[in-house]
Amino acid sequence: MLLHEMAWGGVYFSPLLLFALISLVLTFAVRYVMHRTVLERWVWKEAWFDVALYVCILAGVTFWLGALS
Repeated sequence: MLLHEMAWGGVYFSPLLLFALISLVLTFAVRYVMHRTVLERWVWKEAWFDVALYVCILAGVTFWLGALS
């Protein structure tokens, strides 16, 4: 049920848009925690780590919310 398009004001949106927004918020939360702790010193290339973290979280959110339908 969750993997079908959503209509809002006559415009159809992909559920991936919702998953991407949830993943973005979770990525910011994880990065904030990492900045406040010593975990950040283990990151070598910050930009690549941010992209990889976002992709991993997006895959997890898609798997988790996709399993609910």
